[in-house]
Amino acid sequence: MSVFRRRHLCSLTAALALATALPATAAAAEPGSSAALREVLFVGNNWDGTADVIESADDFTRIGRIDVVPDKAERMAEINADPIRWIAFMTIRNSVGEGHDQFVDDMYSTPDGKSVVVSRPSFADVVSIDLASGRINWRFQVSGFRADHMAVSPDGERVAVSASTGNAVHVLDIDTGRQLGKATTGDKPHENIFTKDGKYLYNMSIGEVNTQTDAPWLDWTKGDRRITVIDATTYRQVKVIDMRARLDAIGLKDFSDAVRPAVFSPDESKLYFQVSFFNGFFEYDLATDRITRTKTLPKNPATSDDRTTFVNDSRHHGLSMSPDGTKLCVAGTMDDYATVVDRATLQEGPLVTASKPYWATVSGDGRSCVVSESGTDQVTAIDFATGRKVVSVPVGDHPQRVRLGRVAADWTSPSAG
Repeated sequence: MSVFRRRHLCSLTAALALATALPATAAAAEPGSSAALREVLFVGNNWDGTADVIESADDFTRIGRIDVVPDKAERMAEINADPIRWIAFMTIRNSVGEGHDQFVDDMYSTPDGKSVVVSRPSFADVVSIDLASGRINWRFQVSGFRADHMAVSPDGERVAVSASTGNAVHVLDIDTGRQLGKATTGDKPHENIFTKDGKYLYNMSIGEVNTQTDAPWLDWTKGDRRITVIDATTYRQVKVIDMRARLDAIGLKDFSDAVRPAVFSPDESKLYFQVSFFNGFFEYDLATDRITRTKTLPKNPATSDDRTTFVNDSRHHGLSMSPDGTKLCVAGTMDDYATVVDRATLQEGPLVTASKPYWATVSGDGRSCVVSESGTDQVTAIDFATGRKVVSVPVGDHPQRVRLGRVAADWTSPSAG
């Protein structure tokens, strides 16, 4: 088995929703709270079942670790007692998990910094974990058999989670876990992004990514892939954007239309997104409803062009934007680098060597792009201004999502070290 098959990439958001949901500093106390908060980065270690907590800027020091599967024995007992769930669990392990269980995909802290909400793919659920005690506050089981990417609303009060085999997105009250709404999506919903006013939720469905039907002429077998725009008050579909027609219009009929990580420009006039199999990204203009620019990034000569070697159909997977909107940060996953791209010219900067970078987000001070290196179990910060590496910090096994969040200023790990 190749090195590419030994490391897992989740079968895709977004930095914008989080940046608008959380303040730039963590010094202020929440109303009614006696404790000050500190801003941190949560790093989800998918195969470990842990989340590392690191400083959100400067040296990115690791300050603690959270066990996100404190109820593992109970969940496994349920799975082992249900033949259908057991089959689904083993299918996840032996397909997208590449022989590993997927215990944490995404995570966000509550506005008061007291809890972290985590989606757990192999357990098909979302849980809220008390950061002081490590105990579970609430648990929500998603439709189908696998939970995936999440997004938090700008006010921090709602969390959306993709049910990847249920073809739905659930929106939950972040404090109670109560379902506020549910919307139907395309096949295999993945990325979620709230608009900065909180009125709409964009959900990207990526279709089947674990089949071997990866040749362009078999692309139709991948399923219904589209962006579903959802009213975040009524939870009804208001629009569908199918990138197939938009790609065809610019002569890219052989390109996949499975939208992966994506990020809005600060004014939300443009959407930048990656697709399956492609070493680059696109710029989409919402007003004119067309793809306006295509950026192809360098290939690593050591990376095979055989699409079946791309884990979960991803060649590049991870995209974020600097707060001022001038730079994009791209995780060149299968090509083993990350790079900062000038948004005006689309000229890339230095190719920073990184082992299977899986995700890209923005540091608390907005100066750095932080990528998770799933191949070497570390996160790496890259300076937006220079495009050069700042520091790498060791984390747990197979880091995936990295999210800004908040904890109490005096917080220490309850159990996971």
